[in-house]
Amino acid sequence: MTDDIIARLDRMEALEAIRQLAFGYALCVDARDLDALVSLYVDDVRAGGGKQGRPALRETFDAALRQFTTSAHHVTNHLIELLGPDDAIGLVSCRIEHEVGPDWVTASLLYHDRYARRNGVWLFRGRVQTRLYATAQDDPPVGPAKMRWPGAPVAETGFHDSLPSWAEYWDGGAGTAWDGEGADRLVSRLRRGTRLPPPPRYIFRDQTEE
Repeated sequence: MTDDIIARLDRMEALEAIRQLAFGYALCVDARDLDALVSLYVDDVRAGGGKQGRPALRETFDAALRQFTTSAHHVTNHLIELLGPDDAIGLVSCRIEHEVGPDWVTASLLYHDRYARRNGVWLFRGRVQTRLYATAQDDPPVGPAKMRWPGAPVAETGFHDSLPSWAEYWDGGAGTAWDGEGADRLVSRLRRGTRLPPPPRYIFRDQTEE
């Protein structure tokens, strides 16, 4: 295999690993799995206020994420620029929906990212959020009954039942420790296993129910 092919393969692998970071960030935030979330960052990350390291970053995220309950991050555009074999920058567009008290707030964000490869693993070195807008919507799906399909009874979705970290976070527990780093094993981490969750009841509900 020539050096050119090796370099091209390394570039492809780097781009895909960095994309997984952006997707992993979004899902870890929505699942409130803070231990998995901070594992996406370098271990000496700056956490603000003169603090440094993943434990300090976890505290920062914890304080920020308790300002709202449900969230849904939808990653769209992701532009990546490799600066060197272990250094890169990126721009990530993201639309986010938040449940903030009685309001449902939609925001459009652009993340300015810096990435670094440490011991063969691509991680966030820094991430700065900029907002295009954030606004509340009418008739928001706040509260437990978020399933509001036309012609069907209002119902709970059970969405967070498949993400155990959600209950751990809001129950005030420390969460489930994790020895992972980066985005490589996030799916089984967030589901706490490899099995699919049971299908939601509302999909197979009796159509005659009132």
